[in-house]
Amino acid sequence: MAELKNKTQTKSKTFNDWLKYTYENFLAKTPERKKDFTTASFSPVKPLYIQEDVKSNYVDEIGYPGEFPYTRGIRPTMYRGRFWTMRQYAGFGTAKESNKRYKYLLEQGQSGLSVAFDLPTQIGYDSDHQMAYGEVGKVGVAIDTLADMEVLFDKIPLDKVSTSMTINAPAAILLAMYIAVAEKQGVTRNKISGTIQNDILKEYIARGTYIYPPKPSMRLITDIFEFCTKEIPRWNTISISGYHIREAGSTASQEVGFTLANGIAYVDAAIKSGLDVDLFAKRLSFFFNSHNDLLEEVAKFRAARRLWAKIMKDRFKAKDPRSMMLRFHTQTAGSTLTAQQVDNNIVRVTIQTLAAVLGGTQSLHTNSKDEALALPTENSVRVALRTQQIVAEESGVTNTVDPLAGSYFVESMTERIEKEAMDYINRIDSMGGMIEAISSGFVQKEIQESAYRFEKELESGNRIIVGVNKYRVEEDEQPELLKIDVKVQEEQIKFLTKIKNERDNLAVELNLKNLKKAASESDNLIPYIIEAVKVYASVGEISDALREVFGEYKEQVFV
Repeated sequence: MAELKNKTQTKSKTFNDWLKYTYENFLAKTPERKKDFTTASFSPVKPLYIQEDVKSNYVDEIGYPGEFPYTRGIRPTMYRGRFWTMRQYAGFGTAKESNKRYKYLLEQGQSGLSVAFDLPTQIGYDSDHQMAYGEVGKVGVAIDTLADMEVLFDKIPLDKVSTSMTINAPAAILLAMYIAVAEKQGVTRNKISGTIQNDILKEYIARGTYIYPPKPSMRLITDIFEFCTKEIPRWNTISISGYHIREAGSTASQEVGFTLANGIAYVDAAIKSGLDVDLFAKRLSFFFNSHNDLLEEVAKFRAARRLWAKIMKDRFKAKDPRSMMLRFHTQTAGSTLTAQQVDNNIVRVTIQTLAAVLGGTQSLHTNSKDEALALPTENSVRVALRTQQIVAEESGVTNTVDPLAGSYFVESMTERIEKEAMDYINRIDSMGGMIEAISSGFVQKEIQESAYRFEKELESGNRIIVGVNKYRVEEDEQPELLKIDVKVQEEQIKFLTKIKNERDNLAVELNLKNLKKAASESDNLIPYIIEAVKVYASVGEISDALREVFGEYKEQVFV
């Protein structure tokens, strides 16, 4: 026994020595707090990581910032040069109300706008449609015609502000409206910048705001690629989204694997339509979730960047370095916000903000503490924005590039996530691609199983959420919430009726007829949609014109 005690006081020469004599001896006297340690994605975590846990060759796999494979970041200086774009996803009620919020956020130091649209707009219905009843202006701003977009961006100079629009099935219509508003401001197309989400595949997987079947939906996406490549060189034509995949319950590796598999499908479709990969790929962007497991999330971002660079170089033979760079926006995880003890959400969002920044994000939205209950108030939005600003200005983590590089744990997890994500991509390839994998229910089932596993761990107490299944308190006081006035729908319908009565309805009819003809043929549809929105054809009317030609997608149920 004395010999064993003596051994623990000496310096271990090998990891096995440390494990056998120091760690296990200590463990015998002082047990660990639980039997199994795992990441948020259920991956086992060892008590200690050492150099042998990292297989990556530094020069080839980790490398340097701004150089292939971009593990350490897409720019050599990263935040030493400039901070990420600080966006706050916002939109509610009417365009007039949202315009006030945007101006407030810009005054508070936000550097880019991020537009949330209401549910009817997202699925191509006007505010006066029976399917829109009770949803107008609730989860975002209601946009029916170009007149609403003119109000939404009133006195906001579109040549100076970068705008991200979270819209998918009707993405071409909202982009056309944005172009038309800019031109009314005297801003030419080559001067506007921003991102359109335009990611329909994840809607079939995880979210559900689709309109058309996959094939015509992919056509609209590639039409946007082609049009923007020629006309709007500073516009990011798609934000390939892992965010909603993660919100649906996926693991970190599934988020990367399924998101990049979607990206592969879009690149394939664009190349098959005749586009040169190096002309459109440099304007692709991605959108990831930032969850609570800080170090796993950092590894996830690094793995995604490295894997995409390899895919673009090896699979698609891209030559332009910009085509290989995975540029991404991040949003903190809405699914982690709790209705209980809402102030705790500020801490969660801070951890998630750090993960995104340490992982090298290009832009970031931080959720507000009250979003588990309602749309955020001005005060909670300001706190969320200040969270980003404090991390940027006070934390010190922005002073050097990729500060966690070389951590045995982080590098080991980066390798693991890359391998697991690539395994998913290979399985999807073997099925014939992402559309076939979605059609078979493979992707949806994988996410469902992960989500179920998480819920079982939560119920058993193996997974802790502070304030929900541990450290609970009685709460009498309800926080102040933002409420959407029921009159919003009435006001929006009244405004839409006014526009329809005052516009040139013969011009609307002619442009919709031209659009349907083009949709039944092979012309790029974006110029036709622009002409339609300019005469104040509505989102619903344009969507219905395309519904007549393309049909509607019906949800498949997988068990």
